[in-house]
This record gives sequence, structure tokens and C-alpha cells, in this order.
Amino acid sequence: MFAPKNILVPTDFSEHSDRALKQAIDLASRFNAKVYLLHVIEDLQQCAVDYCLSENVMEGYRAQSQQATAEKLGQEVKAIGEAKGVEVVFDIKRGVPYETILREQEDKGIDLIVIASHGKTGLLHNLLGGVAERVVRAAKCQVLLVK
Repeated sequence: MFAPKNILVPTDFSEHSDRALKQAIDLASRFNAKVYLLHVIEDLQQCAVDYCLSENVMEGYRAQSQQATAEKLGQEVKAIGEAKGVEVVFDIKRGVPYETILREQEDKGIDLIVIASHGKTGLLHNLLGGVAERVVRAAKCQVLLVK
């Protein structure tokens, strides 16, 4: 029987991601596994068609975004993980979401990724969100999709 020990849960703070996290916590509780909660912040483009933001504005946005995300992740960890007696570690990374998720999978020795079938955008790409689809196709471990 498959018994995961390191579970990665990417989150975008959507209801779908919350369901994936709850599923991962239940599995972690059952198998005495560790949960890695990951939020990936995509970098904003500094320049648009006819306007560029200054580097100071970009740095301010990045810092503010990182702090707000850390607070949200901390709240989720307390609310769900501690209540079930599961060790939950959270991290915030910058980059392309699916690439970052796959890199974290390898770096942390993840044996199960629990991911929402689609995220905040609600846009479906052939029934799966673009990030979820890419993770399912390229992951080197088991992937559990949560609707």
C-alpha cells in the first residue's frame, strides 16, 4: 500500500486549494507524513506596452506580497495542521508555478503532490487547470487531483 511520507500541497488560497489542503492533512494524519504547503508568486512584468514601473515600486510590491502571503500561510497552518497533529511547513517561492512545484518536488523528496484540479482563475484547460495539468504530466511522484 502506498504510504506517503512527504506531501506537497501547492496553494493559491482558492476554495479548491483549501479542499486539496484538507485532503492532504487527512492523508498526512493517517500515514504520519509531513506536509509542505507551497505558494508560488508569479513575477509581475515591470513594463507593459507603454508604461514601466520603477524598480522601487516593483520591490515594494514584492515585499508587500511576500509578507501578506506569509501571514495567510501561517494562518492556514495553525488552523488546519495543528488541529490534526500534523507537521506542516510552509514556503513562498517566486517563479513560474508549475516549474517551481516540480523543482520543490525533487528538492524535498516529495512522494505525493496533492493539488487542486484548477485554481483561482476558474479557467479550465480541458477539464484541468493549466498548472495542475502540467504538474500531472511532468511530476516524478504520485499526484492526487482534488476537485
